[in-house]
Amino acid sequence: MLKAKTFVKKTKRGNIIKVVREHYLRDDLSCGSTLCKVCPNLSPAKLGNQQKAESALVPNSHYLVIDTNVALHQVDFLEDPSITDVIVLQTVLQEVRHLNDSLYKRLRTIIENSQKRFFVLCNEHHRATYIDREPNESCNDRNDRAIRVAAAWYEEHLKHLNLEIILLTNDKDNRDKAIKAGLKSFEVMEYVRSLKGCENLVDHLSVQEEKDNVSTVHDKKIMFDEHLSLYDIKMGIKSNRYHQGKFEASRENYLEGYVSCTAYDKQVLIRGLKHLNRAVHEDVVAIEVFPKSQWVGASGTVQLDEKIDEEEDLNTMPEGNAQNSIYVRPTGRVIGIIKRNWRNYCGVLLPTSNTEATRHIFIPSEKRIPRIRIETRQADVLMSHRIIVSIDCWPRSSRYPLGHFVRDIGPMGDRDTEEEVLLLEHDIPHLPFSKSVLNCLPKLPWTIADYEFVLREDLRNVCVCSVDPPGCTDIDDALHFKQLSNGNCEVGVHIADLSYFVRPGTALDLEAQKRGTSVYLCDKRIDMVPDVLSSNLCSLRANEDRLAFSGIWEMTMEGEIVSRRFCKTVIRSVAALTYAEAQILIDDKSRTDQLSVGLRGLNELAKKLKQRRIEAGALTLASPEVRFHIDSETHDPIGIETKELKETNSMIEEFMLLANCEVARHIEKEFPQCAVLRRHPSPPLTNFDLLVNAAAVKGIEVRCSTNKELAYSLENANIPGDPFFNILLRIVSTRCMMQAVYFCSGMLPEEEYFHYGLAVPLYTHFTSPIRRYPDLLVHRLLAASVGQDKTYTELLDRNIVHEWCENMNYRHHQAQLVQRASIALHTQLYFKDKCLDEDAYILFVRRNAIVVLVRRYGLESTIFLKNVESQVNFVYEEDKCKLTVGRVTLQMFDRVIVQISVEDCNIQHKKLRMKLVNPVISGVSVEPIYITMGNADQPHVPRPETAKH
Repeated sequence: MLKAKTFVKKTKRGNIIKVVREHYLRDDLSCGSTLCKVCPNLSPAKLGNQQKAESALVPNSHYLVIDTNVALHQVDFLEDPSITDVIVLQTVLQEVRHLNDSLYKRLRTIIENSQKRFFVLCNEHHRATYIDREPNESCNDRNDRAIRVAAAWYEEHLKHLNLEIILLTNDKDNRDKAIKAGLKSFEVMEYVRSLKGCENLVDHLSVQEEKDNVSTVHDKKIMFDEHLSLYDIKMGIKSNRYHQGKFEASRENYLEGYVSCTAYDKQVLIRGLKHLNRAVHEDVVAIEVFPKSQWVGASGTVQLDEKIDEEEDLNTMPEGNAQNSIYVRPTGRVIGIIKRNWRNYCGVLLPTSNTEATRHIFIPSEKRIPRIRIETRQADVLMSHRIIVSIDCWPRSSRYPLGHFVRDIGPMGDRDTEEEVLLLEHDIPHLPFSKSVLNCLPKLPWTIADYEFVLREDLRNVCVCSVDPPGCTDIDDALHFKQLSNGNCEVGVHIADLSYFVRPGTALDLEAQKRGTSVYLCDKRIDMVPDVLSSNLCSLRANEDRLAFSGIWEMTMEGEIVSRRFCKTVIRSVAALTYAEAQILIDDKSRTDQLSVGLRGLNELAKKLKQRRIEAGALTLASPEVRFHIDSETHDPIGIETKELKETNSMIEEFMLLANCEVARHIEKEFPQCAVLRRHPSPPLTNFDLLVNAAAVKGIEVRCSTNKELAYSLENANIPGDPFFNILLRIVSTRCMMQAVYFCSGMLPEEEYFHYGLAVPLYTHFTSPIRRYPDLLVHRLLAASVGQDKTYTELLDRNIVHEWCENMNYRHHQAQLVQRASIALHTQLYFKDKCLDEDAYILFVRRNAIVVLVRRYGLESTIFLKNVESQVNFVYEEDKCKLTVGRVTLQMFDRVIVQISVEDCNIQHKKLRMKLVNPVISGVSVEPIYITMGNADQPHVPRPETAKH
């Protein structure tokens, strides 16, 4: 049956056109019940004959029909294994897809699970269930009516089977109309409470639809201002009265946050709970900026939300006189929420003495997320476990948002639990690869096909080698060096050809695109592609034939490029070396074999390339990096050390940079509208204020108007007798930088392509396709440009490439964060049952704390100095990066002694804690275990480790 929809619309040019849309209706669509003998078997039936959980409200066999608000707000309930035989209407699916894409994907995953027995009825194309929209009827009312009509059809269609149809909805109006029409309809809470043996399922229900019952906070006074409507916000933004931006909560002070908006160069500061007005980290908010006379700076105070006080004064401001700050910035308040970006949060329940309580406070692992009120009847079990909680709403009358329990992760302190928390908190895809992905892999044993030797250059007779960290199995780059008869040399950079195995649009490609990057934790690696590729067929292992994509340059011995070419090759690496092994070959001048001579040639060339980069303004920054020695049986860290960089590290880095720059120039020239490039934006000069002031106090001038000036200043910033000062300065400089990002060349003007840190006009990532998806895209572009592969539609569409780049930036950033979190976790495990004193340096000074760096371990921690029992006077001089406590002065870059131990009393977990030992401050410093202030550049003298009691 064909129905036609006709309407007229006005074009942008003012023309009136008539639009006719055809809508096909069918009468051969199945109801999805395995019991039904009437419907044709055109689609596989899913609905069974009995719910897994029996209901006291509905003793007979029944099917559930859900409306849109249940699908949107109760997906955790729907995911529970006890909920089966559910009819999801096309109307509901379309609404969910339109309103929330992530929830839509979760719903599709449930539907695809055969054990759940969820069936999708295309009611919008079923002759018996399709309805037209009535005059003056809203879209929402029409869709609710469509759901009731479909439920009534099911009731009539299956009545001969004694099956009942239950409409689940939390919409009172929809439920009343359904009951009036003769349908059975219940609220979700009412239905769940009737299920036998599912008492804990109530914990999974979103409280958003249960506002009258969740908590007594609704009877309390209004605490927060009402958020403006989206219409008022839109009008305010249009008139420049309000501004839109993403809210970022402060890591150091729960009473402060920042909003980035295009109208101001600096982030807008939001201070105080009342002005924060229920904004949660990463929400898109609307703000009102105060007059310039009311602008202030950040307080410089470290404050954690440790109160459990529903009546806390919302007008409370952060401690410290921010009006006198030298870092004054635009200041304002949140007046509305444009988009909530809530997710599931990992954390723990706050311990309580009331064992019968069902209402609890949940403390998220992420400090920037506020505490959450939840209801659970499993507190006795969950109190010592890591759990996941979701936020449902934040009423004006509640100090904290309201949420619900999602699932239990595992016991606190358990290694698997803690690693699972890290991965979940940082949104790292880590489930095993699906069957469809594994089906894309070549069958083993695999060998290179004969035709590939015709299409590629055979370089198996060239002395190629790889240099990587110890234990590396995903070897994606190798080098060669050859002296030419004309006095020049040939240098080759050979990269694993992952694009041969991962073809566009396959399940393997889509999974790699989703993951974006491999993630390296301290004791494991989460691959972007399956291990059979990353550690086997694509890994450039020694003495095995491998497919590669090669860049080959003829260069003078001074590093000038004479010619270049890119081609697909077959190589056979002669050695897979570690950095230390390669360094030994370079340093041993008695070795004259081809490999050693080639490595020396590469090393000398790399030094000249690096010097040229530095002269052009490239920055050499620093960040503390550590390596753990892991017990092979217990997987506990048994040793920790800062990573030592050798000449060979720099050698490999220089040739990877060379290849990336050269490929960037090539693909940008060939594909100016869709090249995948990487840029590093120039930081605003205000980012360097702290660095400049801190260096000035030490008598060092840092100029930073250009990257070249900054590089020169850092190179010459030295204090006699304190060589570590320069490293500290470079570490602080790193914190001043913007984030480097991937981008599509056609989306930005050319002047924004520049890479600030490397001082190059064009840059990309080409050298690590095994572990980075952007490199794979670059390989495809490069292959197409040299005639060794074809392009495809998506690769040439700059809008699609831009979306890919946004995802890759997100995944890359999250991978960096989880790697740091993994280091923090293993550091805490290493210091378990230890307590020792160590030399440290002050990185930052706050109004009530100092942030210190322990050089030996690369550890960074905040030491709180204010003690309620201490009566000493505190004087904070922000412009001098100095804090005077009594007679003791603490200044940025000063050397101190700290005591490192693991604190048991922390609610989240056993946390690494540092305390000040020297200088001695009354009421703050602790007694030393072992004191030395020897030269930090001399070999470290081991100190006695005392078991912590």
